[in-house]
Amino acid sequence: MDRREFLRQLGMIGLGAMASRLGHAAEGRGMSKLARRRYGGTGLELSIIGLGGIVVSQVPQAEANDTVAWAVDRGVNYFDVAPTYSDAQDRLGPALKPYRANVFLACKSVKRDAAGMREELENSLRVLETDYVDLYQLHGVSNMDEVEQVFAPGGAMETMVKAREEGKARWLGFSAHSEEAAIELLNRFKFDSVLFPFNAVCMEHNGFGRELINVARRREAALLGLKAIAWAPWGEGPRRYSKTWYEPADDPETADLLLRYALDLPLTATVPPGEASLFRLAVELASRYEPLDAAGRADLLARIRNVKPIFPH
Repeated sequence: MDRREFLRQLGMIGLGAMASRLGHAAEGRGMSKLARRRYGGTGLELSIIGLGGIVVSQVPQAEANDTVAWAVDRGVNYFDVAPTYSDAQDRLGPALKPYRANVFLACKSVKRDAAGMREELENSLRVLETDYVDLYQLHGVSNMDEVEQVFAPGGAMETMVKAREEGKARWLGFSAHSEEAAIELLNRFKFDSVLFPFNAVCMEHNGFGRELINVARRREAALLGLKAIAWAPWGEGPRRYSKTWYEPADDPETADLLLRYALDLPLTATVPPGEASLFRLAVELASRYEPLDAAGRADLLARIRNVKPIFPH
């Protein structure tokens, strides 16, 4: 099946039934596994799509188990979660237990002080039913004041470094929605990775993320992506999805172009929105990933020409 026919079928099937129908077809002909890319200089390789824990939040445990099994079957080995994602840790821990030795588990903390982060880390390990996380991250650093807080005496960086020394975190990183804060964090400490929104609308309209890519590569930090298929801020009226604070691109052709744009960047992986249907769509699209050619890039740029970015620069 060529890409055009594949995207046509996705559009006809609809997101709700897409994963089930295409999944059964894939099982019959040999399932397409996600490609993997190196995670910095660690020697590890991560699937180019990661599962964000919000996907399994607020669902029965059996459904979370099925979603994780579906993802693992398709080659997903990168899972990211945080205590702020409702009950995601409670669901993801048991669901990942059969696969824990063979997956990369990332967790985060919003705490900016050492004591608060230590409490949150220990609770995450307990709830996730694991002795360690592969990657522990400062969660959502949004301004320079927070950068100062985490590096101050008694700040969160003290706990992060100790957690690595104790074997409770193999690698250290952070997520951020501020490019200025992200660059400052990279300049102050040798983080293993940065999790950041890399999105075509934001990057093409205001360059959001371009400088960070250059700094991260100089600092030899792996790049992990968010918001690849984000479209625009929600407008007036009812919202189609409850787990995204922005309007995602759920048209398969547009989502495909946005995802390929992100994966054409020097990213190790990207994490799709927290809606299960959108996560499954991203996995199916990425399993057939091809770099954008000139025609595809022109098509994408035409589609986003008048779209408002979700992050102003």
